Amino acid sequence: MDSFDAGAGRLLKQPKSVWATAGASVVAFMGIGLVDPILPSIAQGLHATAGQVSLLFTSYFLITAVAMLVTGFVSSRIGGKKTLLLGLAFVVVFAGLAGTSGSVGELVGFRAGWGLGNALFVSTALAVIVGAAAGGSAAAILLYESALGLGMACGPLLGALLGDASWRYPFFGTAFLMTVGFLCITVFLKEQPKPARKTSLLDPLKALGHGGLATAAVSAFFYNYTFFTVLAFTPFVLNMSPYRSGAVFFAWGVLLAVFSVIVAPRLQKRFGSLTVLGGSLVLLAADVLVLGYGSHTTAVVCTILSGAFIGVNNTVYTELALGVSDAPRPVASAGYNFVRWFAAAAAPYFAPKIEEWTDLRIPFVVAAVTAVLGAAVVVVRRRALTHQAEEPEPKHATEDGVAVYAN
Repeated sequence: MDSFDAGAGRLLKQPKSVWATAGASVVAFMGIGLVDPILPSIAQGLHATAGQVSLLFTSYFLITAVAMLVTGFVSSRIGGKKTLLLGLAFVVVFAGLAGTSGSVGELVGFRAGWGLGNALFVSTALAVIVGAAAGGSAAAILLYESALGLGMACGPLLGALLGDASWRYPFFGTAFLMTVGFLCITVFLKEQPKPARKTSLLDPLKALGHGGLATAAVSAFFYNYTFFTVLAFTPFVLNMSPYRSGAVFFAWGVLLAVFSVIVAPRLQKRFGSLTVLGGSLVLLAADVLVLGYGSHTTAVVCTILSGAFIGVNNTVYTELALGVSDAPRPVASAGYNFVRWFAAAAAPYFAPKIEEWTDLRIPFVVAAVTAVLGAAVVVVRRRALTHQAEEPEPKHATEDGVAVYAN
């Protein structure tokens, strides 16, 4: 039995503090895909265009990217528990305000505040879970990755169930669930020890001076453009009811979770991290290309199938980013995420614009090209990444939190 399987066996034997943090993590990750099924409904309700509504992702991830430089600075000074609670408080307030929005501009602004809260929470959650977990880091990391996959799968489902009545209800629902998470962490989680050294705002940027970490970040930047073209633009292409769209992205999220937690580690062990990553990126490029040019049924199938490739990529990228340099993991994670989340902010903005300038297929052509560029960076800069890739049993760490969109 390898360390990963041993971690799985100890997964359920955790203290209440770990379950409280993991449960709140599920809800935090749900917030990423929550709006997917209701994007057309939001556009209709607020008399907005697809491009305007897609800014819900842009504002969210733009703030998340910048906040990555701040999270380590904050948590190293006030501690993990207070950082989690601060992040949850931001999410509760801004998710609730999002449900009261009277215009798309207000909604985009409130999503930005939500992104700040989510960044503070998810960037700290893994460290807190590892610190409080029983059974070693393998079980803790498996629990965290499971929370990520469950959240990514259930977010669209919750958005569909509540959003079928009104596009406002998913935001109120998230605020309520995060309030429960806030109370659980307040009651069950003890304060974690503060790190011996305080993190500066520039530490993540300095960490990017390492060639391997910079390579992983640049490749992940291209990949994330593809990822979030699928997540933010495809709902408008499918043009389905909230229930049907929610079902599609629930199936997508299930594949993401299974391939991230179960399939990716086994593929890495057999073929090596870089081979798996390069192959998965090329397959993702082919998938989104077929998505753009196929029939409606083909687009649905390819959307769901993309979850498998995204799950593999998230796991491998995060492990490379956290293992390729000698920087502390939280610092390396912050620098890596600072770069890649800018692509998550760019794709939802540019995909509808490209459609306006050309036609419906071209945004997916661009997404296919960026996935291939991500693979090309891995091939060209392979030597810079071999420090992590040559390890016989890769570490399953996702300290960035969305890796695993997070990671």
